[in-house]
Amino acid sequence: MSPHALFPRVLMLVAAAGCWGVGTVVTKQALDDIPALTLLPVQLLASSLFLFGIQQATRSPVTSSPQLRRLAALGLLNPGIAYALGVVGLTSITASLSVLLWTLEPVLILLLAALLLGERVPASMLGAMAAAVGGVLLIVHQAGTAGEPTGVVLTGLAVAACAVYTVAARALLLDDSSVTVALVQQAAALVFAVGLASVAAAFGGTVWPSEPPPLGAWTAAAVSGVLYYGLAFWCYLSALSRVPASVAGAFLPLIPVFGVAAGYLIGERLTGRQWLGAAVVVTAVTAVAVLQRRRMTDSAPPTPSASAVS
Repeated sequence: MSPHALFPRVLMLVAAAGCWGVGTVVTKQALDDIPALTLLPVQLLASSLFLFGIQQATRSPVTSSPQLRRLAALGLLNPGIAYALGVVGLTSITASLSVLLWTLEPVLILLLAALLLGERVPASMLGAMAAAVGGVLLIVHQAGTAGEPTGVVLTGLAVAACAVYTVAARALLLDDSSVTVALVQQAAALVFAVGLASVAAAFGGTVWPSEPPPLGAWTAAAVSGVLYYGLAFWCYLSALSRVPASVAGAFLPLIPVFGVAAGYLIGERLTGRQWLGAAVVVTAVTAVAVLQRRRMTDSAPPTPSASAVS
């Protein structure tokens, strides 16, 4: 990929982070009326229908192959198992501690990409990623980040599952259409989510709402599903097929920036520390993009001069 082709991939990674950040705010609103184990299948159903419509409109091929089946199985890992673990873990820890634990994801992606994919990450990019994580801490850290060890372990497993997903998807993504890959992964996750809700209901868990939720809650569930799973994963996979996993992971700290921005639109106000953290994250992620473009420029073969051609 030429350095000039990096810009569209950067836009896709920023768009994915934006969808995850805004989708989180909409999801929180839907959770006021819909239990988590009901909300997840509804979101994944909306996402799958959205991606199916895109796949049909773009005539993207769906050809069964061992590689596509492996990519589909990754949907069981993320968003299937990963988000189920995250929801269960959130019941026994504070939201602030949960967000702090999720800041480890880009670090884990970087380590796994270096160990398993052999990606080289220069010190300058490591410094930018460290600054981005520090900016996230400024945004989300609050007093009282406590919780039970079980919740910490479950959330940690969810974070690890998402990091493994990024590295595995990067290794497998070759020629398949990104919308096709996103569709089969969302469909696999939907089957898992329905099965999980059914098992929970059979054992007396709180799955179905005690009262019919209002139409607005179902609308929020569908919108959050399209944003959080459909658009976000489609954009992320589109970029991940063309950039190193460590670079894709470096854009994840933008998620809380978009999240707090969306919260600002519904009446939440940022403190000076949060504004500083957002500025640090945006600056650090921009530095990652610039450093990656510079690496690609340095490694690109020289263009033959006119005299050499003649």
